[in-house]
This record gives sequence, structure tokens and C-alpha cells, in this order.
Amino acid sequence: MHTKPTWGSRLFDAANTLFLIACSLITLFPFLYILATSLAPLQQVLRGGVILWPETFTWDAYRTIFSNTHFVRSLYTTFFITVVGTFTNLLLTTFMAYPLAKKRLKGRGVILFLVVFSILFNGGLIPSYMIVKSLGLINTVWSLIIPGAISAFNLIIMKNFFQAIPEELEEAARIDGCKNWGVLFRIVLPLSMPALATFTLFYAVGHWNQFFAAVMYVTKPNLWPIQVVLRQMIIEGSTQDFEVAMGELKIIPTTIKMAAIIVATVPILFVYPFLQKHFAKGVLLGSVKG
Repeated sequence: MHTKPTWGSRLFDAANTLFLIACSLITLFPFLYILATSLAPLQQVLRGGVILWPETFTWDAYRTIFSNTHFVRSLYTTFFITVVGTFTNLLLTTFMAYPLAKKRLKGRGVILFLVVFSILFNGGLIPSYMIVKSLGLINTVWSLIIPGAISAFNLIIMKNFFQAIPEELEEAARIDGCKNWGVLFRIVLPLSMPALATFTLFYAVGHWNQFFAAVMYVTKPNLWPIQVVLRQMIIEGSTQDFEVAMGELKIIPTTIKMAAIIVATVPILFVYPFLQKHFAKGVLLGSVKG
């Protein structure tokens, strides 16, 4: 039986809708401003003629950044870190979470205790740097992948997700002749697509936005990821081959900065639409059961 909405509930729904629309517009405004500025001529930007829509369009800023070898190299480095790092994260997280989901595993409690302990306590910044240095990873892209190869928090969520899969499915697969690897790849992982999609997004965004570890472990500019190059351009106002003379100063034009922000932001945004249908389900199922 459907009840007729009251005047108060309609008013609340309308106010809630308007509030959410206003929040969405406030969120989108900075991005639209950056996009419009990156597509406008520099003279128009300098006289303040750009808000949300430039009077004339130009691709000069994008042509400039893609003709710069330093910027393109940093973009390639970021793509490499994101793809290889995400694959490594998922592989190791899965291979550790699956056996920990089995209560018959000997020493399971001790291992889980150490995993949780690593979430609450860590050695600190200097010991981490010393370990990375002793492994010979300084000034290599692997220093941005290997130290964070497994997230303890994501590992626990993945373990909980595996525990939610009925044991009867695995037993039926073993009766049909599947070994442990066959059960994992033919039964468990296909059923775990929501969790895998969720952690693919988590890990990929983390690698794409890699900054602090790159500043700490990488000193060679030709190995910097895109976020470090953006910092050089926007905060310090200089990087290779981007400066233009503005009176007595040499600065990076605003249009080039904005174009660089767009190029560094848009690729990772395209990942979410392909994974979002699994996102909420993956997090909820993995976090409810322990």
C-alpha cells in the first residue's frame, strides 16, 4: 500500500535536491574553470576574460606540454607505475588474502595479528627510507611500487570477501577435479569481481597520485611522476622548457599550468566509470563479515 507523500516530505525532497545540485555545481566549478583556462589564449587569461567559457579556443597549451619531453616522460612514468603497481598490488593481496580466509591455515591468527599490528604501528619515515636504500631501490621506479606492494587494510577487506564465498562451491570444484590454483582462478576470482574492481580503483588512484614517496626516494628529474612535475610547475613556477619571458621574469604561463592539471587528472577519471558498478558492492560485502 502506497501512502501519498505529505507536504512536508515533498518540501524536504525539494530542498535536499537543490542542496545536492548546489554542492555538485560548487564541486564542478574549479574543474570547469581550469578546463576553460587551459583552452583560452594567454592574453585573454591575463586580462581576466575567462570564467567558465573562453571567448576563443586554442590548443596551444596542450601542444606545448606534449612537445615537452620532460612532461611526456613523467606521464609515461606515471602510467608505468599505475599499471605495474596496481597489477602487483592485486596479485600479492589476492595471494595472501585467499589462504588467510581459510580457518584451517596453521598460524593464521598470528599472521592476522601481525597484519593488524602493521596498520596501527610502523617503523617511521627514516627506517623506511633506510630499508629502501639498503635494497638499492633509490632513484628507481620500483621504489614507488615495492614498498607499498600490499595494503594491510585492503588485505583484510579482501580476506573478509573471500570468507563470504560458500565453501560448498570450492568443495564442488575439487570434486570435479580442480586443484587449489583451479579453485582460485576458476571459482573464487570470478565471484570476486566486485572486490577486485574496488581495489583496482583504490590502488590505481593511489599510484597515479604518487607524490610523497617520489619526493623521498627519487631525486632524478627524469624519473619523477607527473604529480612531482606538477608541483614544480605550479608551486615553484619553473620546469624544463616551459618558461616564457614576462617582462624581467621567467614564468610558466597559466594556460600551460592548467593544461598540465587537466592532463594529469583526466586519465584516472576515466577508470572510475568502468569500475563504479562494482565499487559499492565490493566495499560493503568485504566489510560486513569478519
